[in-house]
Amino acid sequence: MSDLIDDPLPGQNLPEFSVSELSGAVKRTLEDEFGRIRVRGEVGRVFKARSGHLYYDIKDDRSVLACTTWKGQIAGLSVVPEEGLEVVLTGRMTAFGGQSKYNMNVDEVAVAGQGALMALLEKRKKQLAAEGLFDPARKQPLPYLPDIVGVITSPSGAVIRDILHRLRDRFPRKVLIWPVAVQGVNCAPEVARAIEGFNRFTRGGALPRPDLLIVARGGGSVEDLWGFNEEIVARATAASQIPLISAVGHETDTTLIDFVSDQRAPTPTAAAELAVPVRLDLMAHVDGQAARISRAISNAVVQRRQRLADLSRALPRLQTLLDNPRQRLDQVAEQLPAALTRGVQVRRVALAQRSGSLRPAALRQLVRNERQNLFRTEQRLALALTRVLRHRRESLDSRAARLRTDRLDMQLARKQTELAVLSRRLSIAGIARVKDLQGQINAAGRLLSSLGYEATLERGYAVVRDQGDVVTTKARAEAAKALDVQFADGTLTLANSPVRKPAKPAKKPEQGSLF
Repeated sequence: MSDLIDDPLPGQNLPEFSVSELSGAVKRTLEDEFGRIRVRGEVGRVFKARSGHLYYDIKDDRSVLACTTWKGQIAGLSVVPEEGLEVVLTGRMTAFGGQSKYNMNVDEVAVAGQGALMALLEKRKKQLAAEGLFDPARKQPLPYLPDIVGVITSPSGAVIRDILHRLRDRFPRKVLIWPVAVQGVNCAPEVARAIEGFNRFTRGGALPRPDLLIVARGGGSVEDLWGFNEEIVARATAASQIPLISAVGHETDTTLIDFVSDQRAPTPTAAAELAVPVRLDLMAHVDGQAARISRAISNAVVQRRQRLADLSRALPRLQTLLDNPRQRLDQVAEQLPAALTRGVQVRRVALAQRSGSLRPAALRQLVRNERQNLFRTEQRLALALTRVLRHRRESLDSRAARLRTDRLDMQLARKQTELAVLSRRLSIAGIARVKDLQGQINAAGRLLSSLGYEATLERGYAVVRDQGDVVTTKARAEAAKALDVQFADGTLTLANSPVRKPAKPAKKPEQGSLF
């Protein structure tokens, strides 16, 4: 019995794992065992998280495999998984210990066969048609002669050379080329960005906005042309404000951009033919129209000249038109003197009839009546003025009775008091100002005395004047008749006598001279 107790229980000697250790071991085993694998199945539920990661399932008739494509891996996918699409996935198996689940991290998605691609294309076509992107009413008319043509294609293929050559033959136009990848993973986003980029150009800018766009590519398989079946390309084409011609593949190839574009061309060369007319045909048409216009003008001039000639024959001659007016003028001229005489006589008789009724007594009676009317009006006016004056005086008396002089007397007394206070303040200020100015004058006088020449005279100097002008030179003093010399205690007048020059001594006779 003791032996049974001492023996350990079965399984107690197995190693112990923590949950995290076990999850990590399972994850490493799963990743090492499978490594990089390819799985084929049908896409089930698809969910894109706010973080940008893509979560979806692939399934067959018995099992479901959870798949994850991280945000940074989505841009590298050639086909974005859609529900119901049969695909071949490439990636690595891994496990998520937090929920005890395993899944596949997918970095490459391919459609499993052409039938699946066509099914996906048909699904997208129905979806876009239901949204109205294929409606003919929203398609824009192509410009008859665009100034600038924008071409979206590969710059290294034969397509761009065919388009440029055809444009040069028909009608040379300015061409802007936006290079893009025309197949592969980058095809759809680059074509969509090119269409949006051309639409963002401004007219008259450094890069002028094209009047027409051509999206072109040569022929190829369904997989090669698949970039033009992507939804972003179809929506960018539908949103383009510039008319767009699709020229993808050969005449038998059809992509979604052909249904959305404003015009489909079977080949890139046909797209160039749709873009511009033939210049020689236009010149011939213009010449033909000019000739027709010239003939029409000539015919119109000839017809109008003939019509004018026909009408002129039906018109009478000028002399015939003037005969009757001349005759009437002569008749009127003969009747005019008699008519003037009769008019003067009639007016003289009318004047005599009217002047016969005018008499001095009638005028006096008229003046008398007017004077009486004026006197009556004056009397009524005097009575009215008297009533108005009496009414105004009564109104004035009633208002004067209501007036009280107490407030006026109080206000007058207050103003008189204020006036007396202001007068005293003004007097005090005036006296102070006078004293201040008197002090300034005294100070200025003292300064003048100290700086004036009179103070200098007290030190023994004198001022010499000639008739009031100060003499400063000896020559001036000698020429003056009298000089006034001002000293500190008075002025002395001196008569100036001319200074006689000493006579020159007589020359001594030379020896041997007689004189």
